[in-house]
Amino acid sequence: MHVDSDDDILRIAFDRPAALNAVTKEIAATLADTIEDASPDEYDAIVLTGEGDAFSAGGDLEALAEQPASAREAYTEVEESFGRVVEAMLECPVPIVAKVNGDAVGAGLSIVALADIAYAAADATFSCAFVRIGLVPDTGGTFMLPHIVGLRAAKKLAFTGEFFDAERAADLDLINEAVPSEDLDDRVDETLEQLRERPTEIIGLMKGAMHENMARHWSEALDHENLLQVQARTSDAHAEGVAAFLEDREPEFDA
Repeated sequence: MHVDSDDDILRIAFDRPAALNAVTKEIAATLADTIEDASPDEYDAIVLTGEGDAFSAGGDLEALAEQPASAREAYTEVEESFGRVVEAMLECPVPIVAKVNGDAVGAGLSIVALADIAYAAADATFSCAFVRIGLVPDTGGTFMLPHIVGLRAAKKLAFTGEFFDAERAADLDLINEAVPSEDLDDRVDETLEQLRERPTEIIGLMKGAMHENMARHWSEALDHENLLQVQARTSDAHAEGVAAFLEDREPEFDA
């Protein structure tokens, strides 16, 4: 996995193009470590992509062929690798943008679903392919897919493991937009510029509220929202935003 920073953007790329960027448990753990260490004081956004022709073909099947000694060991392996990716991506206060340069299959599709914003090359192909190798969707797939595409659509994608194109992925809201391959970098850069202009601290509060409230009763969600709004109203970002509005100028947020 290749990690680089470009000013206030953290860029992460799966870099096993010969293996279609298949993810081992070691790579998953490193991805989780990298995202966990990302601070909104340092970065305005994280970009996650793949090198070569694929975003990620999912879990490395050669590694999966090595059976763990026990069910407990198998559970621990998943929890400490792919499970940590889910937790890190959902809890990260820095917005994560998936730049889906090519096929996203299995855990690759799940990672796209975990991203906050996602754009895909128009020729990318997607599949919730776990059933094809006798597995249940992981890396948050059974949680995120129904929330994003709806329960009935998620069941069909998971039960059949069918392949579908980027336009359908956009129609399902799995990605924000399908973009011609030659325009993908520019489209992502446009969004990064928008994120740079917004207060990352407040985006982190929004993201946390949305994720925490997904499973709450509306009254509990409202209470949690109110508590976060109090926190936001006492922030420097809010003070600057109000001042800029009253002075008829663009706000200048520190992060």
